[in-house]
Amino acid sequence: MDDEQKLEALSKILTELSSNPYDLSLHVQHIKLTSLPGLEDEANSARQMLTGFWPAGDEIWMPLIDAKIKEGVDTVEAALEVLVMFETAESDYLSIPLLQKHLQFVIDRHAYFTSQTSDLGEEVYFTTNWSRECMDGIVEKCAFHLTSSHLLWDARRDWEIEQLEKTTDDEERTKLVLHIEDLYMERIKQCHSTMDETSTAYSTFTTTYKPAHLYEKLMLAASKEKTHPAKAYSRREPFEDKLVASNFSPEAYNNYIIYERKARKVDFNVLSTLYERAIADTAKRRLEDIENIEYVLRTFWTGYCDAVRQYGQDPESKLSVFKRAVRSVPGCGTVLANYIRFLEGSVQDGAVIAAYSHALETKLLRKNVEDIVSVVLARAGQLRRSIMASEDVGSDVETLFKVLEEGIEMVRKAAPAGDARYRLEKFTAKIYANLADAPELAASVWEKTAKHYKTSYLAWTSYAEGLVDQGKIDEARAVYAEVAGKKVDWPEAIFDAWESFEHLHGSLESLQDCLQKVERAQQQVNTRRAKEAERAAYQAAQVAVETQAATVPVTEAMEIVQETEQSTSVQAMEVDKFISDATRKRKHDEDEGSSSKKVKADTSAPPKRDRENCTVFVANVPHSATEKELVGLFEDCGSVKDTKITDLPSIRVATVEFADRESVPAALTKDKKRINGQEVSVHLAWRSTLYITNFPEKADDGYIRELFEQFGTIFDVRWPSKKFKSSRRFCYLQYTSPEAAEAALSLHGRQLEEGHPLNVYISNPERKKERTDASANERELYIAGLSKFATTADLEKLFKTYGTVKDVRMATDEAGHSKGFAFVEFEDESTAQRALQANNHDLKNRRMAVTMSDSRIRARRPDYTTRIADIKSRSLRIRNLPEGTQEGLLQQALEKTARVKRVEVFQDISEAVVELESVAEAGRLILAQEPITFNDKILKFSEEPQLKHRPPTDGSSSIFVPRAAASKPRAGIGAGKKRQPVASSSSNAPKDPAPAASSSIGKGQDDFRKLLG
Repeated sequence: MDDEQKLEALSKILTELSSNPYDLSLHVQHIKLTSLPGLEDEANSARQMLTGFWPAGDEIWMPLIDAKIKEGVDTVEAALEVLVMFETAESDYLSIPLLQKHLQFVIDRHAYFTSQTSDLGEEVYFTTNWSRECMDGIVEKCAFHLTSSHLLWDARRDWEIEQLEKTTDDEERTKLVLHIEDLYMERIKQCHSTMDETSTAYSTFTTTYKPAHLYEKLMLAASKEKTHPAKAYSRREPFEDKLVASNFSPEAYNNYIIYERKARKVDFNVLSTLYERAIADTAKRRLEDIENIEYVLRTFWTGYCDAVRQYGQDPESKLSVFKRAVRSVPGCGTVLANYIRFLEGSVQDGAVIAAYSHALETKLLRKNVEDIVSVVLARAGQLRRSIMASEDVGSDVETLFKVLEEGIEMVRKAAPAGDARYRLEKFTAKIYANLADAPELAASVWEKTAKHYKTSYLAWTSYAEGLVDQGKIDEARAVYAEVAGKKVDWPEAIFDAWESFEHLHGSLESLQDCLQKVERAQQQVNTRRAKEAERAAYQAAQVAVETQAATVPVTEAMEIVQETEQSTSVQAMEVDKFISDATRKRKHDEDEGSSSKKVKADTSAPPKRDRENCTVFVANVPHSATEKELVGLFEDCGSVKDTKITDLPSIRVATVEFADRESVPAALTKDKKRINGQEVSVHLAWRSTLYITNFPEKADDGYIRELFEQFGTIFDVRWPSKKFKSSRRFCYLQYTSPEAAEAALSLHGRQLEEGHPLNVYISNPERKKERTDASANERELYIAGLSKFATTADLEKLFKTYGTVKDVRMATDEAGHSKGFAFVEFEDESTAQRALQANNHDLKNRRMAVTMSDSRIRARRPDYTTRIADIKSRSLRIRNLPEGTQEGLLQQALEKTARVKRVEVFQDISEAVVELESVAEAGRLILAQEPITFNDKILKFSEEPQLKHRPPTDGSSSIFVPRAAASKPRAGIGAGKKRQPVASSSSNAPKDPAPAASSSIGKGQDDFRKLLG
């Protein structure tokens, strides 16, 4: 980038910042842009601009302070300006490096100015007593940082001892000895990680500066004082170790905070410092643009403010925490609402006005409905209470209505669906009706709401009730009559409200008219729902077809399409025909006979590979060791089938697979043996492997690695291909040691996402039946005819009465409402069978249909030709894949650029086919401006992929097309006739050399597990 380009980019960033000064991402770009060589002054200006709008960590403040010190600190005024910068920086986030630099600066300036007595004159700054008080304040800021506070306390103590050594006056010397002794005793009473070192230093100090006959008495007293804090630290030490092991991750901090808050007697000093540490470390990650880090930072600040409110004593300290929280997360509605209520309780009305105005000025509050509602209700509540307590209410009433009207408008702009609970509208209507005694204005609020949210039953019924409160019965009746014929989100609620209204306020004629109209409207609703259910069933069938299509290898798709097309026309006519028991039995016998003949004709299958039970894992392999030397270690144990050596950043490991599992016990005796003089560790591979499931859908390889790397070195993470079943989320993670895997089991049950506890198990092959998805269809129900307002929680609550529910998946629209159908998966087949009793159950005024889910189901009249063309139009061929590419990881990489439906990898030719959600998404991959890399290889994309294995006979592509269900026995005339088979899929097709052992059945989790090793 040349100078002209630099200036142009800087100018653009500064222009954007002038209109959006609270856009943190713009500040980050500004700083990165000025970090280029030759722009040091511009970089400091960018940092300074950031600190004017956002709090910053030491990575921002250190260069600014260094630049200020370089300008010169030889005068008291200049040194004080630097101290002000230190105080400002330390008010943002807790930083040990910053506090160390601050302390050392005071020590240096004290030494300098005390040696220049003529320059000090009558100044009181940087004298010994002034410096001592200043250092006390600095050290106090991190006194309860259990693992790092000693860095400052030791430096301050060393300075005090240095002053003692310089003192020649006996009286002053005695005072300093007592002062340092008090410092030691105060420190010994504090919980910290270097208590033994402190005790040793105190012993040395006592020996040097105290009478010998007092030594035993003083040390005994110190030992007693040390007992309680030593025990307190031993309880916290595991949490401190986990923080270090996880690189101070938010998860580790959260667990630590939970422990502290659950204590019988909460140590607020330790808890508050822990929150400061968590917030500071999380804020550093914020500048790295890590996903969800803003939410984590908000959570820590919310918890900190709550802790200060519960356990804090000093009002000034509480106010300081709230101010810092609002500055750090200015768009967090919970923090802002708590701050407003705190100011209200402190009778600081002016501060409330300023806080609310600032929240709106940042424009950060206007993006989330929950944040807007929280803050507006806090401000409106404060105004209402002020009005109730004051005699002069004119201006406050006007302000209250303005705040509420602006709040309602902000909610509507933030989200088209608005606030589903209409909290601001309800509050406003109540204020008009009760406080202002103006029910007509209350009704007007609901009238505007109903016209804005035209399909909301709640808005319409509230509007009608507002009219009734005014005595406008006829107008209310007109509203009910109008909305009863409209399409609303809950028509039954409208019908019930209208009937109740007529019972209370209407005549016999109006009631009967109401009932007739309601009946007609209900019929229309039922008809519409039936059509919607039919569409939903068709969509579900399409989903099932696509799910099944994912299990079909691409190279067989065209043959299956041909077979499916031949069978579809017949099946539409024959599906309802009667089949007698005798016919069923005869057909069954024929099928069995045919099957047995096929078995005799087939060649014997090779022995099944049992990699999981036949593989050992070898850690700490010397870097000089060769594969031959590794095999030599195990050659007396049995026949070695395969070996693989892998170099990790911190360790070299290997896997050794034997021909049979009987060789493994002997191989395990090689643990602690030596190769080239270096001791290696040997264990069963599955003992260091975890099976992980039920993690958040957003979780990718990086997410899982970051979560689990705190327990040990990760050897590999294997992901399933999403083409088998996109709703299933699991992976296999292998450590380099069984101890790490055992430690990681502590994550089992942790809720990374509400209602979905993480499942973590040792991947024992003997328990693989518990994880297989072979019987998923028998354990899964299809639910149709659901209400728009049904939720996954409703279904889970209903179906868990029959047994353990494993998963609930509901199709939803853009607004998050149900599309009318869902799938419920149970732990076992018997529970699923019992749950069929829920068929015709009434859920939210809708009777739902409950049937078994069958992935083999097909749409009634699918246009396969159109489907093939559609799939081809949004599919791409990927070339130049790295060796050993995992389909799951490749899909994760591609999803960063475009929305992917599924991926299939061909390992032998290092290529893959990817199906995108739409043609536009395919275009995003083809036309990507930057090359897309995967494992350091640049991927190459092309349209109209040509298959390399077995090209279809008609020359067309065969990408992700559904398999046929033609093997089902059919009823009706001609059902017994033998249909002419498709050559490529027939068992009697000798011309096709390709193996079919695994191509005709879909892969499941068990097949994926075989890749382990």
